[in-house]
Order: sequence, then structure tokens, then C-alpha cells
Amino acid sequence: QVQLVESGGGLVRAGDSLRLSCAASGGPLSTYRTGWFRQAPGKEREFVAAINWSGTTYGEFVKGRFAISRDNAKNTVYLQMNSLRPEGTAVYYCSADRKSLSSIVTDGYWGQGAQVTVSS
Repeated sequence: QVQLVESGGGLVRAGDSLRLSCAASGGPLSTYRTGWFRQAPGKEREFVAAINWSGTTYGEFVKGRFAISRDNAKNTVYLQMNSLRPEGTAVYYCSADRKSLSSIVTDGYWGQGAQVTVSS
């Protein structure tokens, strides 16, 4: 059983940067595809980014503004978000699963989420 704990959320202004962290316990993240999803109020959960041993992939809306990375020694995955927009206001969730890198859904483990609020 993998436990995921997100941190680093907060209130920022449009154009600012923010880095989310997701610390794992109970299993090595290096053996999973790990990713980030987000859910805005009244909307469905949306794929943001994922990373595994072969590389990274991003949701279409990211357009080069975000970067996902993983520190296997710390068993932690990060999401660096730059040029944030008000529509990026959402709860951001970390995930770990066995799906292919390109999958935009997950059926594995979830964290509790981190609130990101972007003011205009």
C-alpha cells in the first residue's frame, strides 16, 4: 500500500510559479508511473503530467509551462508550475499507478490533494 502526501499548494498571482511535492511511503515510486491530476470546482478531474522510467508526458493545456520530475532517493515527485493562470485554480492530486506513460487516467493510489489558487 502506497501512501502519497502532497505539499506546496497555496495562493499565488497570475504569472507566478509554484512547486508541488508529493512524498511517498510504503513502496518505491521508481516502480510506478507517477503523475499529477487536478480538479477545479464543478469540473471533472483532469490529467496534468506523468513520469516513469521512459520519460514524461503532459496534458495539452500545459504548453511547456509545467515540469514534472522525480527524486527516487527521496521517493518524491515534483510538479514545477510556471506562468500560472487563474484557470489553474484547482486541487492538485498526486497519483501512482502501473499504467502506460501516455494514459490520461489512473486507477492506482491517490494523495489527499493540495489546493492551488491563482488570482488574476
